[in-house]
Amino acid sequence: MPNPEDSRHNPSHQDSDQEETVDLRDMGRRVGKGAGQIVGFALVGLVIAAVVALVASLLLPVTTSTRVVLSFPGIVKGQYPDGSNFEPDDVGAPDVIASALQRERLDTSSDFQATIRAALSISGVMPADVAKERDRMRSLGQTPLPFIPDEYSVALTLRRSFSLSAQQRALLLDAIITAYKEKFERTYVDVPLGFGSAFNTLRDADYFEYEMVLDREVESIASFLRQRIADARNFRSATTNLSFGDLLNQTDIFSQISLNGTLGLIRQGGLSKDRRLAMIKMDYYLETLKDKEWKAVEEEKTVDELLAKAQEHAQGYVLGIKSQEAQPRSEAPLLDQGLIDSLLANDSYNFLVRRALDAGMQVKQIQANEAQLLERKKNMQAFIDGAQTDQSVLVGKVMESMTGLKADYDALIDKIRLTQADYARQEFANAISVSDVIRTNGLAKPVAEASVIGAFLGAALGIGLSLLEVYVGGRRNS
Repeated sequence: MPNPEDSRHNPSHQDSDQEETVDLRDMGRRVGKGAGQIVGFALVGLVIAAVVALVASLLLPVTTSTRVVLSFPGIVKGQYPDGSNFEPDDVGAPDVIASALQRERLDTSSDFQATIRAALSISGVMPADVAKERDRMRSLGQTPLPFIPDEYSVALTLRRSFSLSAQQRALLLDAIITAYKEKFERTYVDVPLGFGSAFNTLRDADYFEYEMVLDREVESIASFLRQRIADARNFRSATTNLSFGDLLNQTDIFSQISLNGTLGLIRQGGLSKDRRLAMIKMDYYLETLKDKEWKAVEEEKTVDELLAKAQEHAQGYVLGIKSQEAQPRSEAPLLDQGLIDSLLANDSYNFLVRRALDAGMQVKQIQANEAQLLERKKNMQAFIDGAQTDQSVLVGKVMESMTGLKADYDALIDKIRLTQADYARQEFANAISVSDVIRTNGLAKPVAEASVIGAFLGAALGIGLSLLEVYVGGRRNS
């Protein structure tokens, strides 16, 4: 604890305290005397900064942005529901931009679309906790796994003097996201575009072509339902109380009962609007099938040759790995070159096996279609060579059967559509959603921020001059 006696007997300490007290008071006096110029400099700095910020804001581009969350199956792997690769630029695809511009009744010329596409940017958003964890792994010397975001920032950056107002830019950005969502639903959610249109195709078809058109339609329906069963085996519609497995069974019943009855009448009577013209069509179909068969057989041969070579390479890699394992190594890497080559060979081998299976099935299918068409041609030829009979009675029966067939077909299609709609609402209700409001950078915020900074710098200049006893309009005191 300091002794008062020491302070009284230490003149230098007393002089120091007095000097510090006098300096603080003097500084306050100087600042107070220059209060006017401090305020003046602050106002001048505020005005200059506001004008500069305003001019810069008018010249620099302005951004309209929002955020979009993707939650459809497969996005965690960077894929669409069908397994195809997802690309962020898909949000700004040319057809999406064209649809959005048309929706907002804006210029749809190619130059304007190119300008909008160039101004649109889509970037992934990484959550803070994920970024922190990845930084921690890097600090430990670990390599983070690739990060696939499920939230993206969508921004439209255009000059402020561009022909679109701030409201139009916000509406256009919303229309782009809506158009992308509708495209996604058409591709992965809704039933195929030509689904349920088989009877529209039959209007200009000959009777013998009914079987080809309707058989192809039934197979398309069955393939669609099998894919839905693989995706949602346990799903049951609340509207129809049917699962996709139930619909597949009803499709089989439709094919076996309703369809086969009508097609049997057509084949039994050899019905055709013009039998000789029908023979010409069949000959052309046969030539087309022969060309397809030749191409498919050649493809099958090529795949078989590649598969045989892959088998030889796979055996060589296995022998190489065994010889490397026999050699003593003190510091062997976890993945050596032989193992990597083996993995690559195994992957290519599996691909070729699947490709060979597909090629073989394609050849068999074409051959089956060819045999079926030859049988139809033989049957039609028998009616041409035989006695010409009146087909009007049989045609009437076929038309009556077609009426019932169309009613059953429409009922089946309606059930599939309703069930698919319930499945889409459950599975893809929030597949693409906007997670933030659409914002456009305005003039007020940058001008206000620049004004505050300018006022602060002006006030700091005024205070500095006042401390130096330099007053605008006055003279410096000694």
